[in-house]
Amino acid sequence: MKLLEGKTAIITGASRGIGKGIAQVFAQHGANVAFTYSSSVEAANTLEEELNSFGVKAKGYQSNAASFEDAQKLAEDVVTEFGSIDILINNAGITKDNLLMRITEEDFDKVIEVNLKSVFNMTKAVQRTMLKQRKGSIINMSSVVGVKGNAGQTNYAASKAGIIGFSKSVALELGSRNIRSNVIAPGFIETEMTAKLDEDTVKGWRNAIPLKRGGTPEDIANVCVFLASDMSAYVTGQTLNVDGGMLT
Repeated sequence: MKLLEGKTAIITGASRGIGKGIAQVFAQHGANVAFTYSSSVEAANTLEEELNSFGVKAKGYQSNAASFEDAQKLAEDVVTEFGSIDILINNAGITKDNLLMRITEEDFDKVIEVNLKSVFNMTKAVQRTMLKQRKGSIINMSSVVGVKGNAGQTNYAASKAGIIGFSKSVALELGSRNIRSNVIAPGFIETEMTAKLDEDTVKGWRNAIPLKRGGTPEDIANVCVFLASDMSAYVTGQTLNVDGGMLT
């Protein structure tokens, strides 16, 4: 059963990792996918072809989620091209880790801008369309770090915790129009980025997780399908920790 048949989703930062996994699973569930990427044109073109092969409409847009103007233009382009915006997944994010005593103002600002302000930019950009439709599902990607904090990640943790507060407020503002806003807080997800880490470090992390494994992009994507579909019609303002039990 295709749970997202005929729905149009915008997914930011989808040329690799979790975003790419979400785009693939959404296409398999019948969603039309508009996705953004920042620089990897080749990866974006490959993904676009792959998604189209599922018989859905898919298009990649080079767009900077941290730019208010880019977000506005993206939403307009997607409505023109696809006719609706039913789902928004704010997934674009970066890290610039360092201890507080060493972190620069520039590294703090950049992470807040890309991770948190982008969520404001994109939500604001799709709001009018969703209000007109009187329906929509907004899914924002936080992190277990946004829930519990992490040494060496004050900037990242602040941005991801901010996403939770923002999403709850949007849920309260837009609930009467049948627009839902929820958060996913992934734990340790194994992607191209974590593949570069030292194997012993990764083993240590896996052992500390109750389910004894890292998550996959598909693990996150499946929860996104639930929150994007009508199966979660009465769920809003929530944060789902998808972390193998890390925060238990």
